[in-house]
Amino acid sequence: MNHDANNLKLLLVVGIAVMLLLFISFLLIFIFTQRNKFLYKQHLQQLREGQQNQLIEAAVRSEESERHRIAEELHDEVGALLAATKLHFHGLNSDNPKVKALHAKGKELLDEAIQKVRGISHTLHSSILQEFGLNEAIRHFLIKLSHDDIIETSTSLDDSYETSDPANDTSIYRIIQELTNNLLKHAKPEQLHVKSRFKNNILQITLSHNGNGLNQAQFEELRYKRDGLGLKNIQNRIILLKGSIEFTLQQDGYYYIDIFVPQKVLNS
Repeated sequence: MNHDANNLKLLLVVGIAVMLLLFISFLLIFIFTQRNKFLYKQHLQQLREGQQNQLIEAAVRSEESERHRIAEELHDEVGALLAATKLHFHGLNSDNPKVKALHAKGKELLDEAIQKVRGISHTLHSSILQEFGLNEAIRHFLIKLSHDDIIETSTSLDDSYETSDPANDTSIYRIIQELTNNLLKHAKPEQLHVKSRFKNNILQITLSHNGNGLNQAQFEELRYKRDGLGLKNIQNRIILLKGSIEFTLQQDGYYYIDIFVPQKVLNS
């Protein structure tokens, strides 16, 4: 009787052990399967992000190449034609007061057109950026924008920052150009200040202004709209730089746009 009872207990223990082993096996299989699914999804996400970055990079490079092509054509073709026109224009003389007045006005407009073509060409080609670096390009760009009756611009740039990747610096410069153009068009500030700080391998560039700015939520909403192409271009370049951008309204009443770019990306 005791022997049968012992056998029964043994069978019961063995049965429980087998059930536990089966339960643990199923649990391990489930965990392993879920882990594989997670890793697979993570891999797909990385592939998608990689493809997205490649598409963005291709679009940015194409845009920059097109900018350079247009700049060269403006400088070489249109600029040359305007210069030749000016030479012929100087040969026109008349004693008629009305003709003289028209001649003077035409010369003024022609000189203005030549200057604008040169300015557009230099802006598109960003030759100052290539020759003198990011800080000097930003200073030059803002000086050209400044106008006593419209907007006052100023800079305080960290000269400890040195260019290590010209392509990425070009993207940063284009972001500042696009942001500034948007501000002039929509925010209409009277004062614009651009500040940079390079610390802990992070380049921070801050645009502050007293116009009608955006907060972060408004930026996120507008960049998905059809007419928000400029903001989309900005976001694409930010993604390419693996950086971030923040829009805030501070207590001093000024709107701030902070751009953060990790130095490790600039050195890659």
